Amino acid sequence: MVGAAPAGAVGKDIPDLALVVANGTGRTTTLRSGDRDFALLWQLTSPAETRTEPVPDAWTRGRYPRVRATVVWGLTGIGGWPYTRRAPGGDVAVERQDQVFLAADGTAWVRSDPAPDVSDDDVRWRRAPRPVFDRLERDGLFAGPLPSAAGGLSDRLLWGAGGLVAGLALAAGGAYAVRRAAARGQGLPREPRQELIDL
Repeated sequence: MVGAAPAGAVGKDIPDLALVVANGTGRTTTLRSGDRDFALLWQLTSPAETRTEPVPDAWTRGRYPRVRATVVWGLTGIGGWPYTRRAPGGDVAVERQDQVFLAADGTAWVRSDPAPDVSDDDVRWRRAPRPVFDRLERDGLFAGPLPSAAGGLSDRLLWGAGGLVAGLALAAGGAYAVRRAAARGQGLPREPRQELIDL
């Protein structure tokens, strides 16, 4: 069954680890084979799927809807000497990268890079089951809805204004301290104040 999560994926050549980064929040979640959300994520993204569907030209040029989450699939229990300096079986191989998003019409989509370690243009697109997407979003795995544009702008302005005020305060305080030290004649010494003693 394609949508089923692999039971006991360890020791097989299929991903058994998922690193999920919720876009917009930066929150990272690690899921392992056997976790309930791992099984749902497997159903949503179908990492074993190799087909692709046609998408609008704008999407292929990088102008697709906001990504809700990026999923990096890994295979644990590999590697070791002579490839790394660790004991055999302690490394993780990156198998693929999926990005999950919603189209304007409410359709859930997955954008997959089957070999993220290779610089190529092999990107695959496919629709994903919306009920599974909704359940994972309800569970808090993905980034929630976009904040209003005005709220996002005001937040950025607030942080910018705070940074500007802090920078001005530090600059003014530093200039005051230098002027005060110079007025007392305690500027930086112009020559070393050490005396060499012949022994």
